[in-house]
Amino acid sequence: MERYRNLSGTSAVYSYQIGNDFIKIRFASGAIYTYSYNKAGAYHINQMKTLALKGLGLNSYINRNVKYKYD
Repeated sequence: MERYRNLSGTSAVYSYQIGNDFIKIRFASGAIYTYSYNKAGAYHINQMKTLALKGLGLNSYINRNVKYKYD
């Protein structure tokens, strides 16, 4: 997994792994969730990939849009 840059300094996201149709998120708590096209939809997964690479806004996006849409 790639370490999340956490540019805000307040994110609960620790690291991530990007796949073709999913993103796997490891939170600071140690919990790991996989979000996929199947459950969260391609639009949201692609947005999450962009935010993960940017290092900013991913945790907020998850909480607002896909919180319980993990596999």
